[in-house]
Amino acid sequence: MSRMLPLVFLALAARASAAEPVFPYIIPDEKPDIPLSAAMERAFDRYDAPTTYENELFTRFRYSRLEGLDYHGGDGTLSRRDPSKVVKADGKYYVWYTRRETTVPPRGPGKGTDTEPSTDWDLAEIWYATSEDGFTWKEQGVAVPRPPKPIPGWRSVSTPDVLVWEGKYYLYYQSYLQQSGTRGDDCPVSMSYADSPDGPWTPTNKVIIENGPPGSWDEYSIHDPYPLVRDGKIWIYYKCAMNGLDDRVPVHGLVTADDPAGPFEKCPLNPISNSGHETCYFPFRDGVAGFITTDGNEHNSIQYAPDGINFEPVANVNLTPVAAAPYIPDAFTDTKDGRGFTWGMTHFTGQGSRDARYTILARFDCDLSLDYHDRELKKTRYWFGSDTYFRVSGLSRSARKAKQAEARADLAE
Repeated sequence: MSRMLPLVFLALAARASAAEPVFPYIIPDEKPDIPLSAAMERAFDRYDAPTTYENELFTRFRYSRLEGLDYHGGDGTLSRRDPSKVVKADGKYYVWYTRRETTVPPRGPGKGTDTEPSTDWDLAEIWYATSEDGFTWKEQGVAVPRPPKPIPGWRSVSTPDVLVWEGKYYLYYQSYLQQSGTRGDDCPVSMSYADSPDGPWTPTNKVIIENGPPGSWDEYSIHDPYPLVRDGKIWIYYKCAMNGLDDRVPVHGLVTADDPAGPFEKCPLNPISNSGHETCYFPFRDGVAGFITTDGNEHNSIQYAPDGINFEPVANVNLTPVAAAPYIPDAFTDTKDGRGFTWGMTHFTGQGSRDARYTILARFDCDLSLDYHDRELKKTRYWFGSDTYFRVSGLSRSARKAKQAEARADLAE
């Protein structure tokens, strides 16, 4: 009997459609020519498909611990974070990242010294690792050390990303001139280059992407430089937190250049997002897709722009990698048929105890590829035990007391 139920619904739907237009039981691939609610109009017009199962830009994310990297037993003195995009060269995968190894854990924003870090990314250098399977990684050593004072980056170099251009390799990264947390994480972007992913790397020792003028949205910081190749140019997306420290709003911007060393021209429509955090963009079909992650009205969305500038949300996602660094085979090919990707690197902050915080690198897998189809990764629901909700989203002790007082006052009225 249960097998006949869908046929009954189909018969009823067909009978109803003969009398007046109704939306069909089986969701069609194309928008039906009938009056639709705003929600159903969006289902066909905004998204790649009306269901997540067929939406090429919707995915779930799966996470795996990496093997081969130690963290000093979790004492907070060794941290790895903010990985670059993964690239393939010489039969191996390469990734670059922020590495902090200090005698003590971070002391707190603005509380560092010449030898003690203020934040997890203070007093850091850029290191790299290689892998033959994407799960087990071997740390190879430093790629970009901190330069001597007063060269940009003397305090810390962090948050790298990689560009492959005309057979050479370029690393773009944040170059701190003061300890993190002193004034809104103020830092410009610098660059180093090499003939091989193994180096040696030659630093330019200068600012590649300038901060904006006083009063502009990117006056204080330019973070997370993220290069792609598009329209014969180098495109670098970046993040800035505007609107002050108390109510900051992280958004993204874009600069372009004909040469890896610049000069870079800022997009006249900057900022090109109204939400976000760490940058992650990739060629997709004839345009560009990207993650908008932890902050703002459009957080936890994947967005798409045919021109790489004017983005629209095309999927809502959960458990998004907050520092996504994908393996994108066509990132630097200037393709007009971007194929997407299926895996990459990310990080998890807040490891260790309250006084010994550090960050670890991890791997994520997904289905954001036109050439790969995993129906399991197109499902929307995550199931967590109640303990997860109580631990992650429970009321603080002070909030609980305030709510109890409100309830007593309400009952006494």
